[in-house]
Amino acid sequence: MTPAMGRNAVIVHAELSPGAQPDETDVLVQAGAVAQALEDLGYRAVTVPFGLDLKHLASKLCEIEPRIVINLVEGLDGDGRLIHLACSILDHLGFPYTGAGTEAMFLTSNKVLAKEWMKRAGIPTPEWIVQGGAPGAGLPLPGEYIVKALWEEASVGIDGNSVQEAASLPELRKKLRLRAEDLGKPCFAERFIDGREFNVSVIGGPSGPEVLPPAEIRFSFPDGRRRLVDYRAKWDENSLEYRCTQRSFQFGDGDRDLLAELGKKALACWKAFGLRGYARVDFRVDEGGRPWVLEINANPCLSPDSGFVAASAMAGLSYPATIARIIADTLEGGAQ
Repeated sequence: MTPAMGRNAVIVHAELSPGAQPDETDVLVQAGAVAQALEDLGYRAVTVPFGLDLKHLASKLCEIEPRIVINLVEGLDGDGRLIHLACSILDHLGFPYTGAGTEAMFLTSNKVLAKEWMKRAGIPTPEWIVQGGAPGAGLPLPGEYIVKALWEEASVGIDGNSVQEAASLPELRKKLRLRAEDLGKPCFAERFIDGREFNVSVIGGPSGPEVLPPAEIRFSFPDGRRRLVDYRAKWDENSLEYRCTQRSFQFGDGDRDLLAELGKKALACWKAFGLRGYARVDFRVDEGGRPWVLEINANPCLSPDSGFVAASAMAGLSYPATIARIIADTLEGGAQ
């Protein structure tokens, strides 16, 4: 990318409360790394916390007049339901911003809405039931289900008690209700796929979206516990869960067809949701080798040690080059 001397770039992230948890404070690491990359690319980087005082925020952005806004907002006032508000305000002000647009951000951040959208698009996703809602067709019972927060990202609320066995629909509804009360958040239950887990990252490019090298989360629990990436596995570096859920880009020839299929489905998600810039699609693959999309992260983490950045590095992209690609896909409209 040609150096952009004299151009302003703004990094926005949610305002942090004094008691912010690691999944929230990680955005400061992201912002610092992105700021350095922007400076390397010839931009003047300014970081602006995004809060609910929208008039003040709008005044600040209009004063800076950014060429590009790097959107790192993952929620507002500690609420993941407000993640799309940043996109809406930036659309209103007319400033171009990285990552998903307002509609795609709303669709992907509500996990049940995303699953319904995937089902319409013919993208396989595990069967589910939402708290207070009717069960979907073909809900297998008895069975194992993982209960998740409806809006939260970064494995918030997922722990060793998230997977529940249910013999009947009334029992599943009860366990879903109790788990939601325990978390204090709206929840849904999804059929638990006890198999392999993959992350497939996609980045925009001049010829369209490009699938980056897939990663598998390799589980090595010594005590036979459930194979899943919970909150501790992501954020507690001193925990057994963290040590026993390691990312790997190494695969044998026997996985070639599976990896190709994961790439095709990741691109199908990109197209179905109208994504841009960059994204990550999380899969589970069952014992029969069938992949299931768990969720779509339309603005994945950009910390230097994140999965998306690791996949970019495996594709030969430096950190500044990755940021440049994301910006270019925004400013140039992106090829579909």
